[in-house]
Amino acid sequence: MLQQTRVVAVLGHYEEFLQRFPTVHKLAAAREASVLAAWSGLGYYRRARDMHAAAKIIVRCGGKFPSNAAEWLLLPGIGRYTAAAIASIASGEAVAVVDGNVKRVLSRVLGEDLAEGELWRAAEALLSQEQPADFNQALMELGATVCLPERALCHACPVIQLCATRGCLKNSRSQAPQHKREIGYALGRKNGSVFLTQRPKEASLMPGMWELPEFQSTEKTALITLRHSITVTTYLVRVHQATPKKRTPGQWVHRSRITRLPLTGLTQKILRAAKII
Repeated sequence: MLQQTRVVAVLGHYEEFLQRFPTVHKLAAAREASVLAAWSGLGYYRRARDMHAAAKIIVRCGGKFPSNAAEWLLLPGIGRYTAAAIASIASGEAVAVVDGNVKRVLSRVLGEDLAEGELWRAAEALLSQEQPADFNQALMELGATVCLPERALCHACPVIQLCATRGCLKNSRSQAPQHKREIGYALGRKNGSVFLTQRPKEASLMPGMWELPEFQSTEKTALITLRHSITVTTYLVRVHQATPKKRTPGQWVHRSRITRLPLTGLTQKILRAAKII
């Protein structure tokens, strides 16, 4: 869950996910739709599918988890960083971790613009063999809380005396250009049910997820108007009360069953605003 998602956004989902799937066996036995529903709101749904596939592999191997980074790398969705983080923190294996925060810390401390392979070698050379878990977590936390991308807190840095770039950083805030788009949706309601449509399985973005059907209206007033941001794009979302056309693909879902479906984050936001979930 923490891959590409901030801790503050993960915490609530993490507790609920563990309640629904308390063991790897429960996760492996679940339907993919149930796993995606529990993941709804976190985004990057490929992570959920990979974790589900990994759980099935672990169960087929007798429910035994990998014991080192090399074994973790064999599972779907596990790259070098994740494998090293799990192996060092959970098993105490002396393997270095390099994420975005660690890259920034090492580049600044060493005063060099290092390539990916060089950063990994530098992290391995510095790694504490006796306390790899503490070292890795400390380095990641240093980058997340002190050695920030902008406005680095150099005065609070415990390794300031070792840093080659101390006093040289320009704390100017640079932002990626923001894009704005408008989009409309139809909210169809009937006998306690809402009309939802499912994204195609082959869709490049959020395949298999459920949402309200898109709807274009010339009316200026909408039932619900809200803003929703995805990376560098901010959407002005207008939701209109409308009955879907007969040939609109989708189905009527009773409000008591809606949260069991894997909903897009925007759909959840709309349905909460409409007091449906």
